Amino acid sequence: MSDLEIFRSDVEAFIAANDWTPTRFGREAASDPLFVFQLRNGREPRSATRERVKQFIKRHASEAAPSEAAA
Repeated sequence: MSDLEIFRSDVEAFIAANDWTPTRFGREAASDPLFVFQLRNGREPRSATRERVKQFIKRHASEAAPSEAAA
């Protein structure tokens, strides 16, 4: 699997696990509501954009973890 394929998979996994719409994810993670739709259609984001989105996913996962443990 290429880095881009792994990135796409991570984005899709985040959306599914958090029950977010693609539009919400794109708006919050990349400041682009069409980001996920374009990613699904072959968009290849720059490495800086990918890194920013990865950090968003990581940050959100670490914020969500304490509340999940308390539930």
